Amino acid sequence: IDRYKARLVAKGYTQTYGVDYYDTFSPVARHASLRILLAVAVSKNWSLSQLDVKNAFLYGDLHEEVYMQQPPRFVAEGECQKVCRLRKAIYGLKQSPRAWFQKLSENIENEGFRRSSADHSLFVKKTSTGTVIVLVYVDDIIVTGDDDQGISNIKDVLGQHFVTKDLGELRYFLGIEFARNQKGLIMCQRKYVTDVLQETGMLGCRPASTPMDINTRLYDDDTEDVDARQYRGIVGKLLYITVTRPDIAYAVSRVSQFMDKLKKVHWDAAMMILRYLKNSPGTGLFFQNGTSLTISVYVDADYAGCPSDRKSTTGFCVFIGSNLVTWKSKKQTVVARSSAESEYRAMAQGTAEVMWVRSLMLDLTVEVPLPMQLLCDNKAALFIANNPAFHERTKHVEVDCHYTRDMIQKGFVSTSHISTTGQTADIFTKALARGPFQSCCSKLSLFDIYAPT
Repeated sequence: IDRYKARLVAKGYTQTYGVDYYDTFSPVARHASLRILLAVAVSKNWSLSQLDVKNAFLYGDLHEEVYMQQPPRFVAEGECQKVCRLRKAIYGLKQSPRAWFQKLSENIENEGFRRSSADHSLFVKKTSTGTVIVLVYVDDIIVTGDDDQGISNIKDVLGQHFVTKDLGELRYFLGIEFARNQKGLIMCQRKYVTDVLQETGMLGCRPASTPMDINTRLYDDDTEDVDARQYRGIVGKLLYITVTRPDIAYAVSRVSQFMDKLKKVHWDAAMMILRYLKNSPGTGLFFQNGTSLTISVYVDADYAGCPSDRKSTTGFCVFIGSNLVTWKSKKQTVVARSSAESEYRAMAQGTAEVMWVRSLMLDLTVEVPLPMQLLCDNKAALFIANNPAFHERTKHVEVDCHYTRDMIQKGFVSTSHISTTGQTADIFTKALARGPFQSCCSKLSLFDIYAPT
C-alpha cells in the first residue's frame, strides 16, 4: 500500500433534473481519434507525451444552486441545522464531468487552441514554428506536435491552473500499452487481456486459431440457459478489447447481439473468443514510421448472412497509408433485396467514415490527397455508384445511400474494384477459416511484440 485515500462524494442520485442540474453530457475522445492522431504523429515523427490531472472533477464551476448536507463528523459547531451551498463541483454530482470539461476547455482555448469540429475533445494550435495538439479523455491528456516550445508552454499553463503530473512519453493510456522504436509504434492491451482471462478462469485454456468457428450458428436452440449477468460482463470487456484488436470485431459484434434469453451456444462462442485471445494476448496495432497520409477504405458486405432475419452485415476498414485507424462490423438495419444493395449500403457507410477521417486530419493541419480510394469487390455496386442512369436497380434504395455517388462526383472519393481474395474487409463480415483469416490479419497491421523471434 502506497497511501490511503479518502474522498468526499455527493449523493448525486438524490438530484432532480431541472432543479439542481441540467445537462450532464461531457465529450470524451473517440478511440478512432486516438488512432488517427497516433498514425499522423508516428508518420511525422512527432513526440507523444502524457499528462494526468489530479482530482479533476473538483475544478469545475457550478452554475446551478446545489445544496449538500454537512459531511458527518465535520458539522460546524452550533450550526447543525444548516446546509452547504456548493460553488465548485465535487465527485458524485451528475454535472461534475461536464463542469470539469468546460473548465479545462476554457483554459486550453484561452491559449489560442481551436477545438476540432470532428471531435470536440481534440484541440489544435497552429504556431509560427509548428503545430501543437491536445487530446483529452476526462483527466488523461495526450500532447503532441512538432513545436517543442509550444508543447512545453501548454504543459506549464495546465500546471498553473490544475495539479498535473507529467508522465513523460506515452506508455500507458486508458488501459492501453504503447511501445515505440525507430520503426514505429505499437498499441496493445496485453495486461487487460490477461486480467480478463484471469477473471474468467481461461488463463490456462487451450488456445484457438480463430475467434469464431465457421460452422457456428448463433440462434435460439434447446440448450440450457446461462448466467446472463456474467455473459454481459464478458461481452463488455471484449468490446473494449476491440479498440486494439480488429481481428475479433466481427466475432464480438455477433455475440453482443444476444444479451437476453442466452443459451449455451452463445456462451461457447464468447469462450472461443477468449481462447483466441489466449493464443496471442500481446497482439496489437502497429503504426509504421514514414508512411504516406493517403486515405483508403476497404468495404464489404455479407449478403443475407444472418439466418434469423436475413439481414446483411456491413464491414469496412480505413487506412492512413498502411496504418489501420478505424473499422466497423455491424448488421444492417434493413433487409437488402440484392447483394448489390447490401454492398452499396456498406459503401455509403465507408464513404461517410473516410469523410469524417478527412475532416479530422484537416483539423490536425494535415493535407489529405484527393481522391480517397474506396475499394469494393462488387462490380454491380461500383457501377451504381458511378452511373447515375442505372435507375431500375436503385429506386428501392434510400436517398441517403446516394451519398456515395455525390462524393464521387465531387472528387472526394474514387472507386476501385478489388478481387474477393484481396478484400481486407472480409474479416469484418463473416467467420473465416484459419487460412483466409490469417491472410486478412496480416493486412491489418497487427503485430505481437511478445512473440518469440
